[in-house]
Amino acid sequence: MGKITAGNNMTTLDELNMNISNKFDELSNRLQEVAKYILDSPNEIAFGTVAVIAKDANVHPSTLIRFSHAFGFTGFSDMQKLFQKKLLQDSPNYDERIKLIKDDSSLDGESASLRLLDQFSQANSQALENLKNNISQSDLDLARDILAQADSIHVKAVRRSFPIASYLAYLFNHINLRCFLLDGVGGMHQEQDHLIRKNDAVIVISFYPYADETQQTIDNAVARGNSVIVFTDSLLSPMAQQASVCFVVKEAEVYSFRSLTATMCLVQSLAISLVHKLNIEI
Repeated sequence: MGKITAGNNMTTLDELNMNISNKFDELSNRLQEVAKYILDSPNEIAFGTVAVIAKDANVHPSTLIRFSHAFGFTGFSDMQKLFQKKLLQDSPNYDERIKLIKDDSSLDGESASLRLLDQFSQANSQALENLKNNISQSDLDLARDILAQADSIHVKAVRRSFPIASYLAYLFNHINLRCFLLDGVGGMHQEQDHLIRKNDAVIVISFYPYADETQQTIDNAVARGNSVIVFTDSLLSPMAQQASVCFVVKEAEVYSFRSLTATMCLVQSLAISLVHKLNIEI
């Protein structure tokens, strides 16, 4: 793994996140807890106090200070400026409506169904707003170019993530791209993985708890030298480190039901970008 970049050399939150991801395994257990919280809760980090953030992350305030020092910052507030800069640039009117929605449990009465629809609609709207603020142009272009240069495309996801893979396979085949859905029918996950050839690209979608079947596919693809595009929910996902390009998507969650709206929007955008790149007529 690479050397930690000094804090005063890091000017963006993306640079900090990459450093944290690269050095995660070398951190102590307590600093790993801080790393997980920081990567998963950037908006809370931006304007929270050390005491509040430490309580939410379930660590002592001094651990936050040690974490910031470990990455070359003079103190926690110095590191916090990167989060504030990102939040102010991307979403100055950011309002965490999802938290308010989740606190509303008044679902009795005839209008309960409509209130639920309103809650899910608002949560997904916020997730989509966050999506466009957190996905980079360079990652989208890299993923598009990987797919454009591939002989074939293989898509893998299981359980909750499966609808995304199914839709991508449908769309790619509909525009006459050579695409295989690795659905593991009959338990043939390994056999389908063996269909992946040297110049093929692999797309995997997996959210916590991460599927062993999908991890196996990524391991096989990386061992063969294939380019792998990953859609997941954290830079600390076991698949993120193996990705040629990794998209971290934070889906809406209402009453513990997690959506797929943001991920579906992202993969659709990527697919249509590929159509444009290859001048395919639909």
